[in-house]
Amino acid sequence: MPQWLQWSLIIAGVIAIVLLLVFIRRQMGLLSESRKRQAKTEAFQADRRKDMIRSVQVIAMAVEEDQIEYSEACLRLKGLLDHLAPDLLAQSPFRVFQEVHDRLQHMPTHRARQVTETKFVEKMDRERFEVEQTHADEIRRAATALRHHPFSPDTL
Repeated sequence: MPQWLQWSLIIAGVIAIVLLLVFIRRQMGLLSESRKRQAKTEAFQADRRKDMIRSVQVIAMAVEEDQIEYSEACLRLKGLLDHLAPDLLAQSPFRVFQEVHDRLQHMPTHRARQVTETKFVEKMDRERFEVEQTHADEIRRAATALRHHPFSPDTL
């Protein structure tokens, strides 16, 4: 084999090795970056879950101390539990949050309530107060149970 061909093959091999090393280095960088992003996302989700659990406990405590309307508490707790532990909404005593939510979800809130006719709002308020009175004991018991519930450490 001529010497020029040997040198050509050696140079081609060195170039291939260098290109493969550059490719491997780039892929390792991308993989490292992906792992960092995933760790950051998991940390964010864990923090978010802790915040939601804390919110559930604060709302439950507010219910126990009569610092919040039961209807509002049920709506908020149902929303939080949908993300934290949706299976709880089908279990006793927590089922009451779902029941109250289902009975009140058609009512206007926030800005929609402000632009709704006064007589209709008063009618909805009477209905809401009736639902609250009907389920008051259940809501308090469920709030106490929820405040002491050990949420699993799962992430969202």
